[in-house]
Parts: sequence; C-alpha cells; structure tokens
Amino acid sequence: QVQLVESGGGLVQAGGSLRLSCAASGSIFSLNAMVWYRQAPGKQREWGALITRSGTKNYADSVKGRFTVSRNNAGNTVYLQMSSRKSEDRAVYSCNAYGTKHYWGQGTQVTVSS
Repeated sequence: QVQLVESGGGLVQAGGSLRLSCAASGSIFSLNAMVWYRQAPGKQREWGALITRSGTKNYADSVKGRFTVSRNNAGNTVYLQMSSRKSEDRAVYSCNAYGTKHYWGQGTQVTVSS
C-alpha cells in the first residue's frame, strides 16, 4: 500500500508562483510513476505532469512551459512548481501514483485571484 498526502495549495495571484508537494509513504518501491492531476469546477479531471521512476518527465500542453515536476533525492516526495499562474489553473490538484495499483491523495485546492 502507498499513502499520498498533498500540501501547498492556497490562494495565489495571477502570474504568481506556487509549489505543491506530494509526500508518499509505504511501498513506494513498487511505483512506476507519480502524476499530478487537477480538476477545475465543472470540468473533468485532467492530468498535468508526471515523473517516472527513472526521472523522465512529461507535461500536458495546458501546463507545459509553466509548470515543473520534480522530486527529492529520496524519491518519496514529488513537487509541482507552478509559475505564470492563470485563472484557469484554479482547481483541486491531486497526486496519483501507480505501479500495479493506482493510489490517490486527498487533493489540495488552488485558487488564483485576478
């Protein structure tokens, strides 16, 4: 089993920066990748950024060039650095980790003020 806990959400001004964290515990050795998703009000959940066990990163077009995914040396915490925030970035951001199973965190709310 893997437990995921997100943190770092809050209110940020448009154009500002914010960093989210996803701390993983448990059987993290079984994970192949960790993925950041978001769900805006009234919209379906969409993926934003992922980082694989080997360190490969990939981004959705909606965040490419503005968001950066990274992790700590221990590999148990993944970060999402969000820059040049837009109003459409307002959403609940959730961390997903998968290996043979999928695991989800509880999500963290991000609000962008104009």
